[in-house]
Amino acid sequence: MNPYQSYDARIIEVRELTPREKLFSLKFLDPEVEESFTFKPGQFVIVDIRGHGEFPISLCSSPTRKPIQLCIRRVGRLTRLIHKFSEGDVIGVRGPYGNGFPLEKMEGATLILVAGGLGMAPLRSVLWYAIDSGKFEKIYLYYGTKSYEDILFRDEIIYLLKHGEKLNCHVKLAYEVETPSCVYLEKGFSEKVCKGLVTDLFRGEHFDVENSYALICGPPVMYKFVIKELLDKGLSPGRIYMTLERRMRCGVGKCGHCIVGTSVSIKYICRDGPVFSYWDALSTRGLI
Repeated sequence: MNPYQSYDARIIEVRELTPREKLFSLKFLDPEVEESFTFKPGQFVIVDIRGHGEFPISLCSSPTRKPIQLCIRRVGRLTRLIHKFSEGDVIGVRGPYGNGFPLEKMEGATLILVAGGLGMAPLRSVLWYAIDSGKFEKIYLYYGTKSYEDILFRDEIIYLLKHGEKLNCHVKLAYEVETPSCVYLEKGFSEKVCKGLVTDLFRGEHFDVENSYALICGPPVMYKFVIKELLDKGLSPGRIYMTLERRMRCGVGKCGHCIVGTSVSIKYICRDGPVFSYWDALSTRGLI
């Protein structure tokens, strides 16, 4: 597929996930494009609202499943506009872009997924790919959210809290704001749900650090503390990956808005990323 060409895609379902986020399921109008479109978990596309503009967004569905899905938060002019769209409307999609998570080299290892808030969206792609493929020893998901109402893909998270072990997936959830729904959820899953931050979920956890990889996505303030917890547990910087999808722009490294670093090490978030290892962060000033 031409990375510069926008392809028509019909919205076949719109589902409200939270008061701010909606899930859009898409199907390309061209059957050949629909059949051939594939991507790696962690990659993103550019959504083209014809006559209004474009914006980048991570793919939140797994490449093992159809249709492709986008989780879009209402934060600006274009996202407010697309939140008014409904089933049957047509938008443009170009991509995918970026490098994605290097899951091929992680096969046979344990995956530690750490999500904060909207960071659950791109990591959902990894989560269901890992579950569907069966190529990983164990899957851990640590998810930090503000409140029950802010849990993305709530039905899926609750399902995995109940039945995840059967799928080789172990889920833990932390919430910040105490509500009756959160308290009820904690009573039902006392060993898996707690009030606190996502880093609190690491207490008492032990990993085979020689055969584990951590994949992180969340608000920028989260990275420092999560990485410290992982390093304290013995995970090496080369086994810690993060996606900086919030800093993406044009997708092809032309606009220059996502450049970070110095003359010694310069990175384009959209072209060299959005997935980086912690080694990259250590050698590139301003990456996180």
